[in-house]
Amino acid sequence: MRWITQPGWPGNLLALAGGACTTLALAPFDIWPLALLAIAIFYLGLRELNPRQALLRGWLYGLGLFLSGTSWIYVSIHDYGAASPALAGFLTFGFCAGIALFFALPAWLWARWLRRHDAPISDALAFASLWLAQEAFRGWLLTGFPWLFSGYSQLRGPLAGLAPIGGMWLLSLTLALSAALLVNLPRLRASKAQLAAGLALLLAPWIIGLAIKDHTWTANKGAPLKVAAVQGNVEQNMKWDPAQLDAQLALYRDMTLASRPADLIVWPETAVPVLKEFAEGYLKVMGRVAVDRDAALITGVPVRQTNERGEKRYYNAITVTGWGEGTYLKQKLVPFGEYVPLQEVLRGLIAFFDLPMSDFARGPSDQGPLQAKGLKIAPFICYEVVYPEFAADLAAQSDLLLTVSNDTWFGTSIGPLQHLQMAQMRALEAGRWMIRATNNGVTALIDPQGRITDQIPQFEQAILYGEVQPMQGLTPYLQWRAWPLVALCSGLLGWALWSRRRQSRS
Repeated sequence: MRWITQPGWPGNLLALAGGACTTLALAPFDIWPLALLAIAIFYLGLRELNPRQALLRGWLYGLGLFLSGTSWIYVSIHDYGAASPALAGFLTFGFCAGIALFFALPAWLWARWLRRHDAPISDALAFASLWLAQEAFRGWLLTGFPWLFSGYSQLRGPLAGLAPIGGMWLLSLTLALSAALLVNLPRLRASKAQLAAGLALLLAPWIIGLAIKDHTWTANKGAPLKVAAVQGNVEQNMKWDPAQLDAQLALYRDMTLASRPADLIVWPETAVPVLKEFAEGYLKVMGRVAVDRDAALITGVPVRQTNERGEKRYYNAITVTGWGEGTYLKQKLVPFGEYVPLQEVLRGLIAFFDLPMSDFARGPSDQGPLQAKGLKIAPFICYEVVYPEFAADLAAQSDLLLTVSNDTWFGTSIGPLQHLQMAQMRALEAGRWMIRATNNGVTALIDPQGRITDQIPQFEQAILYGEVQPMQGLTPYLQWRAWPLVALCSGLLGWALWSRRRQSRS
């Protein structure tokens, strides 16, 4: 135990391994108890450290998490960014080392201002609040990197029933609180009252989560819809090759013409790999095909528009033709994939920073759902589905959820499966069906419990057929979002800070 709590490399290496445990708790491994173990190692490892020592240990924990959980970044940089193995490895490590600072800062704050040895229950509550604040901050700063949140480990775990109440955030908060209380159980045994209170706090969320796991928060709206989601499996190195444009357009046309009857025909992100203005004729023809089939066709396509300053900008978009209307412009862009931060410095440095379509603009924030077959569909393009609060805003206005993606960038890594898990959590939080159409997988239909009802294999050219049910009504999370948790955690952190300062003065 002293190896964990005391400064030194044994504890530091254990923190590195503890961070990696979270990756094993998430897709595709799904060993959810490891999320509890990882947080417990983080919490216990900071017990006796001064702020400087805690800073290092927190950073090592984050480094272990991101090196193991975002190794797919190497695939994007090396395989598709034309970087050498050494350079790709260096850039991947640099990214992980930088993003790991999101754990170093709360570790320092914990040791400097918040940690209390005399009140184990208050200490656990403050730690859980700080843990949630860390995840929220990481999902917001500089457009955010909301990946590898601990709450996703509970998609199929005992706490899943809490997701429609407080979203993924409530799951993360509960895991952190449970881990800290488990660590503190020996300290609680000194007082029967404190032990009873600690056990109640520890067990209540798990019991409630299990009790309401299959509760239905939303209701059916109308009849089910038949869906045909087309997975073209186009190689990434062919995606933006002008010589391959006609072949790709013909591929999606022919697969659609050969498909079974469906109410919604969905193509993946940038299935039409040319500006919409140059593909209007093609889209009109496919729109007539959709009308003849009494269907709406939804596809990804890049768009060029003039913004309020009169500048022509490019957008990653989804558009509807046939029995539907609307074009949605992507708001949450992938750094270095769709835009380059500090591009005046980085563009031209290596080929990775000059990837095709890496100069998109951000779409306006006041966009509503798409309209198709008389229904409102919340659209999310690729990366957007990993933002809980952003997704909840559109989901609350919709009858169905839709996400289109192109995860070819990540090859056969675990990245696409992590991405799928986050899409499943959005369906569970919203109590709505989700259609997920991708270029090379995983193309799937997800029910309001976050379960995959139909899917087709990765890396195959195929069409997914199935049914989705439009839903109405709002889950508690869609009504209140994260604000109750924000208020609770802010109060707990404020109390912990005040109590620590009072203790120091006395």
